[in-house]
Amino acid sequence: MIDPYAPVSPGAPPWTEPPRLPVQPGTGRFLVLACVFVCAACGLVYELELVAFASYLIGDSITQASVVLSVMVFAMGIGSLGAKRLRWHAAVGFGAIETALALVGGCSAMALYAVFAWTGGWGGIWADGPCCLLVGFSLAIGLLVGAEVPLLMELIQRIRRQDAGGAVADLFAADYVGALVGGLAFPFLLLPFLGQLTGALLTGSVNVVAGSALVLGLFRRDLTRRARWTLLVAGLAVLGVLASAAVLAGDFEAAARRAVYGPDVRVAAQTDVQEVVLAGGTHGKPLDLFLDGRLRAGGRDERRYHEALVRPALSGPHRRVLILGGGDGLAAREVLRHKGVSRVDVVELDAGLVRLARHDPGLSSLNAHAYDNPRVHVTTADALSWLRRAPAGRYDVVLADLPDPGITASTRLYSQEFYGLTRRVLTPDGRLAVHAGPVSARPRVFWTVEATLRAAGFSTTPYRVLRHDTGPDRSAGTSRTPRDWGFLLSTPGPRSPRP
Repeated sequence: MIDPYAPVSPGAPPWTEPPRLPVQPGTGRFLVLACVFVCAACGLVYELELVAFASYLIGDSITQASVVLSVMVFAMGIGSLGAKRLRWHAAVGFGAIETALALVGGCSAMALYAVFAWTGGWGGIWADGPCCLLVGFSLAIGLLVGAEVPLLMELIQRIRRQDAGGAVADLFAADYVGALVGGLAFPFLLLPFLGQLTGALLTGSVNVVAGSALVLGLFRRDLTRRARWTLLVAGLAVLGVLASAAVLAGDFEAAARRAVYGPDVRVAAQTDVQEVVLAGGTHGKPLDLFLDGRLRAGGRDERRYHEALVRPALSGPHRRVLILGGGDGLAAREVLRHKGVSRVDVVELDAGLVRLARHDPGLSSLNAHAYDNPRVHVTTADALSWLRRAPAGRYDVVLADLPDPGITASTRLYSQEFYGLTRRVLTPDGRLAVHAGPVSARPRVFWTVEATLRAAGFSTTPYRVLRHDTGPDRSAGTSRTPRDWGFLLSTPGPRSPRP
């Protein structure tokens, strides 16, 4: 039978006197486990914040998430090994690690944004600078997070020694529950209400307060006077840095947006779905619409894009038209220019984008106030879910004005199931027009979409239109091939349609 209060095993820190705690051992253990909970939540927020920023600023979310997660997990293992040298001074070591983690993790979002905004276009030897910084932050945060658990294990054993299995179970239970709370807090609380920058800074502040309070409150008698003052001053300094950054976050973000999108940024709104940025659109300047950092509609080229998407599809019967996506109202504007259209249904996930399309002076002017037309009916819903409930054979034309297929989050909208449901809502001689990404820059993606359409029972006719506006669109990569838009005009059955 294992004695839960067995003597210290060989190799453990030589505690020669009972712990000198200001509270009862049971309360002390609870406070340590509460700190484990908070630190785990903060660590996962740092991790998700790096993944989100990498996907937003650099693109290709699968690759960026894989890089961040794999580097952080590797670094956590190295940090755990390195923490063995600090076990003899677990309290002061844990306090120092939490202070450093709060500074690095809290400021990581702002640092990444600054490097991308002001140096991302340098090219040359610094072409991969933002990616290298991302790996550096992942490595540093992983090292510090990995060092937490061994030191917390020493601290909880310092209060009341118990068998290793029981201590590990308690520690990891608090750690996993904290990770759950952090994982839910990031998308549902921090991101929508505070944004990425302020959310990361607040997380760092909570981190340093929790770590410093545990060490300076519960284990202060295990620290020398010099160590106590050093940790206190360092913690206050980090809090001051994070608080100052939070005060300046609004001005910093506005300056960074101007550096990325140009000096004419008018609107920058975080909706429930994405960040929407409008630049220009007033005083004769062309309007640019950016969704999550990617150029969605360029003022000088958007008309060419939407004409190419709409006109070939409406060359046949077009009394009833369905637009999947297209919340900016620009595709609806082109549809309404055609005679014989009796109804236009728009299915858009982002209600915030639709509100801007209705009320923003620049965007509503560009879409010719399409949403004020009584023939246009808007539904806020996920396109795939909506298609599953839609009646069969209802539409003469379907226009898929969706995010680029190169964006991971949109791949389900280019699946065989999606096109099979789209075919079901079309009339027998109906037409489907799909934007399938740039042909020159990503031919494999384009032809994969074409093959998926054929697998769903469509006959296709590919075509493309050259583009001029580029903007900060990471999804298209840095290929020197000409920028273009690739489209696929499709009809059910064996005969390919004519554009």
